[in-house]
Amino acid sequence: MLLIYIALLLAPFTTLHAGMPPDYAPAPPDNPLKGFAPYAGQAREFPHSLEFSYLPVRAVMSGPDTFDWQPLERLISDIAGRGCQTVFRFYLEYPNKPLAVPQFLLNAGVRIFTNTVVSGGKQEQMLTPDYEDARLRAAMTNFIAALGARYDGDPRIGFVTAGLLGKWGEWHDYPFGKLWASKTVQREVMDAYAAAFKKTPVLLRYPAPEDDPAYAANHTRPFGYHDDSFAWATIPTGRENDSWFFLTRMQRAGSEATNKWRVHPIGGEVRPEVWRGLWDEPSSAPKGQEFLRCVEETHATWLMDSSIERELTAEQRERAIAGARRLGYEFYMVSAKLKMSATKRELSVLTTLRNFGVAPFYADWPVELGALDAHGEIVATWLPGWKLAGLLPGDADRSWEYQAETSRLATGNYHLLLRVPNPMPNGRPLRFANRAQDQHLPGWLTLGEFKQR
Repeated sequence: MLLIYIALLLAPFTTLHAGMPPDYAPAPPDNPLKGFAPYAGQAREFPHSLEFSYLPVRAVMSGPDTFDWQPLERLISDIAGRGCQTVFRFYLEYPNKPLAVPQFLLNAGVRIFTNTVVSGGKQEQMLTPDYEDARLRAAMTNFIAALGARYDGDPRIGFVTAGLLGKWGEWHDYPFGKLWASKTVQREVMDAYAAAFKKTPVLLRYPAPEDDPAYAANHTRPFGYHDDSFAWATIPTGRENDSWFFLTRMQRAGSEATNKWRVHPIGGEVRPEVWRGLWDEPSSAPKGQEFLRCVEETHATWLMDSSIERELTAEQRERAIAGARRLGYEFYMVSAKLKMSATKRELSVLTTLRNFGVAPFYADWPVELGALDAHGEIVATWLPGWKLAGLLPGDADRSWEYQAETSRLATGNYHLLLRVPNPMPNGRPLRFANRAQDQHLPGWLTLGEFKQR
């Protein structure tokens, strides 16, 4: 009988200080379903596992119940070919872009309001549909139902931002507030998403309580949120003019909203104004809106970020990598005990896991154990039924226990490995913050050795 005990302790990953245990190693910044999400096909030199893109509804919808999903399919397949999962948003209006409203709705008489605004020194033309038109409302709910029927649970998709309403699909029509969708329309869209998406996470732009003047209440809805002015208008300032800031709105929506991250993901986009100097020292993020502070307080899992699409110095890149790592989860295997039975061919496995990140892992991917022989081959696997989902930062260590039947193994020495495979073919494997990660086989964490007698 062989007993092997691995005892690992933790130090915060963001600070390499005296006392950090030798078995700890920061998890990679391109772990799946977290980190930075550049625009599709961009930032290929920066490690990432997500890519983002917008699509006009007009590109896929040609009738009330007629859809051609090839534009979305091409996008998702192209991104998956790079080993990444897709975050996408459909829109009905986008500054200075062609009409995104399907032609059949225009033919039916749905009105389009044309407005021009100067933003960031540039003139923007807005083509805003009449969101109160019953024909457009029916089209939106039909679209969401069809989208969910085809893509909910597709492993190539990481997250969906609700979109559809407002400029960029960002759920506002500032400064043309009178064109903004009513609460009734908002509720119809949210109802449709809740019915259509049971597996793939959907995120809304603005937290809202019952008494919000512009937004239908969503604090108890089964959605996450995305802060598209991240590290610019995230942290509350106490100023009335900043009442729209993300966490100010979140706090106003109450504990149901502030605790949303525990079960639903928080995403967003780093504000364009800070892209250029986000990773400088000092950063271009406004005082009080520092990137890491925003990550800690929002519990953000992923962020669209174009700052990584430009050439970075070695120091800037190092800071950007640290920023990507800090987003979302980081799992650390604290201990692993292996004990071979003296009377039967059975291996007892007992492990403990901790989450050092700022958020849980929201997917329900299966954990797999494997026996690695002396030739470097996995010769047996087991599905112990262990779950990563729901383990929060600060929670007590999660204990896993399993009795692995080993009668099919030949006599000899083996390493026991663990992995969490990505259900998307070619997808990034989930990796742990242990030096034993990939030690004996890429994508696998080595737990220890055992001997089959």
